[in-house]
Amino acid sequence: MKEKVILAYSGGLDTTAIIPWLRENYDYDVICVCINVGQGNELDGLEERARLCGASRLYIEDAVDEFVNDFVMPCVKAGAVYEHKYLLGTSMARPVIAKRLVEIAKIEGATAICHGATGKGNDQLRFELTIKALAPELKIIAPWRIWTLSSREEEIEYCRQHGINLPFSADNSYSRDRNLWHISHEGLELEDPSKAPNYDHLLVLGVSPEKAPDEGESISLNFEKGIPTALNGVKMSATQVIGELNKIGGKHGIGIVDIVENRVVGMKSRGVYETPGGTILAEAHTQLEELILDHATIAAKKEIGSRFADIVYEGKWFTPLREAYQAFVDITQKYVTGEVKLKLYKGNIIKQGTTSPYSLYNESIASFTTGELYNHKDAEGFINLFGLSLKVRAMKHAEFNKKM
Repeated sequence: MKEKVILAYSGGLDTTAIIPWLRENYDYDVICVCINVGQGNELDGLEERARLCGASRLYIEDAVDEFVNDFVMPCVKAGAVYEHKYLLGTSMARPVIAKRLVEIAKIEGATAICHGATGKGNDQLRFELTIKALAPELKIIAPWRIWTLSSREEEIEYCRQHGINLPFSADNSYSRDRNLWHISHEGLELEDPSKAPNYDHLLVLGVSPEKAPDEGESISLNFEKGIPTALNGVKMSATQVIGELNKIGGKHGIGIVDIVENRVVGMKSRGVYETPGGTILAEAHTQLEELILDHATIAAKKEIGSRFADIVYEGKWFTPLREAYQAFVDITQKYVTGEVKLKLYKGNIIKQGTTSPYSLYNESIASFTTGELYNHKDAEGFINLFGLSLKVRAMKHAEFNKKM
């Protein structure tokens, strides 16, 4: 009986060419696995295509809710943003995909898992570190680090030589990755940082701010313990909220990020990310925390959020450190409950008011007409103590200068 290999399958040119390559070079029984994390109609017709290319079976696994609840929301609650801009759309999706690949490998008794990530990208780490953490006994095959194919034209010709004549185009286009949270774009004019993105051809989830409606749109979001529970007064799951916010945000040109980021493998890479719903959700969550969390917790959380983002970006989801940071974050979310109102207008998210039963904002203290809780005279003693080290230092310097 042939050994089985699990192939992370998308139906694109790369993973299509990998099927006959695995059979030819390893004599494997190839089992394709496509994990649905919200990539939409890209899943249509995959089973027929996989079998045509020589796979013995195709799994299509729905992991959208798991992706949102177990991977996206921990990052939102943590305030995890890589290099101040990237909301980790691809980074969060890879570990849930790899986790499912491992689960199916164990069901099928497979000896190896194969992925189509290149040797230049971050995804190879995200796939392989997850596999190593969850199933160290499995062999990992990464064709792009082994085979001699070096272009789309060569891959198409390789497929034709193996009886696969699918309508793949040799013309280069943007390299994209899509899920419920975002869509990323790389390639073409984006490879030159001196050139502006061609948004007329680039954007998929929305429009540029210039083409957004001239009239803004107001929305409200409700949260319970850091999790979105309703949009515009209608109760929804977090998955549903993100889906609806994608439509609304895309219409108003929200969440378009042009970034030159530092990949884990050492190079800089330029890309454009569309994250309309995620950008709105992250901003609303941050605004609610402003009202509820104390200064010291916010300061610590910002530091941990940055580190949390690095961990996720580097593919280290299944590590003790990520679990420890997430445990801290979950405690901070105990009282992050309330309503956030926003106005969306031509790429901007404008605050319209935030309320929470756990708000630490006290109008009688913050107002210029303070009441009994705050005595202006108390500030004098506080300032004397708070500035004591500065005063002592200045006195010592003055004393020292007199002796010179």
